[in-house]
Amino acid sequence: MMEKHQTNIAVVILNWSGKHFLEKFLTTLTKNTDKTAEIWIVDNNSTDNSLEYLSENYKTIKTIKLDKNYGFAGGYNRGLAQIDSKYYLLLNSDIEVPENWLQPLYELMENNSDIAVCGPKILSYEQKTHFEYAGAAGGYIDRFGYPFCKGRIFDTCEQDNSQYDEMSDCFWVSGAALMIRSEIFNKAGGFDDDFFAHQEEIDLCWRVQNLGYRIVCEPKSYIYHVGGGTLPKSNPFKTYLNFRNNLFLIEKNMPKFSRQKVLISRFFLDHVAAFRMILQGNFKEYFAVFKAYLHFWFNCRKMSKKRKLFKPKSPKYLKGFYSKSIVFDYYLKNKKKFSDLNG
Repeated sequence: MMEKHQTNIAVVILNWSGKHFLEKFLTTLTKNTDKTAEIWIVDNNSTDNSLEYLSENYKTIKTIKLDKNYGFAGGYNRGLAQIDSKYYLLLNSDIEVPENWLQPLYELMENNSDIAVCGPKILSYEQKTHFEYAGAAGGYIDRFGYPFCKGRIFDTCEQDNSQYDEMSDCFWVSGAALMIRSEIFNKAGGFDDDFFAHQEEIDLCWRVQNLGYRIVCEPKSYIYHVGGGTLPKSNPFKTYLNFRNNLFLIEKNMPKFSRQKVLISRFFLDHVAAFRMILQGNFKEYFAVFKAYLHFWFNCRKMSKKRKLFKPKSPKYLKGFYSKSIVFDYYLKNKKKFSDLNG
């Protein structure tokens, strides 16, 4: 068994053939990260000489090489198991960090023992005046299991005018930049390997809330995210993962009395979305949705068994739950901004 390494804060980047991002952003990260924190790269068996680049240029950065690509969930699970730290700060490789980005998150966690997960405000690297799709100012979820963010609903990313600059509880924070107590990460069971990538952080945050802890966005800390570094936004495999994993999310975390109603509603809503893809000529995207549902039904029983391990509460008792339909509000009521939503 590999020896664990002890530290207070471990900033951990999961890398898969992302040498171009390491070349672009690591210098700023090492410069603007508190020297008491250790920076780690967990490599998902890259094929682009990422580790050779690190050994030649960043000798203080610690590395862990995995034997194959385990995805976001499996890669982090295996990497973090080898790092002994009070806090894990998971950070995507395609992120630019400004000065003092880490300190507000660390102070928040140190001063609030009931907060298990926190994250910064996430802005777009390409358009720094606007929120970025992946997490904006904290994540939420509606009654049908659709995730959205404060500052980003579906494809509408708001301009950041400091309108969401107060620290607030939310349902989830983006895995692009997520700080979590290592003790709680392990207590909650870590990420679910079956998700592979996408929405695994929502699943984790849901379980963490069920354990009685808070999830918080701290806008005093902010970062700039490129987004789509591993899979571009319009990618059939990404569509497949998002639809399948969202169904996994519902089956695993919603209690029985509401889960069946939600899944029936989602079957209708998702097929409306799939039909829209056909009308737009996106046939690969349509088949990705079909494949997602097929694989969900094959794995439904497996997800049900996982739900019984954590005995989930009704999401209406959790922070960041939106009791209405974000689809209805966005498309039919034209509520494009978070501030337009009621409740």
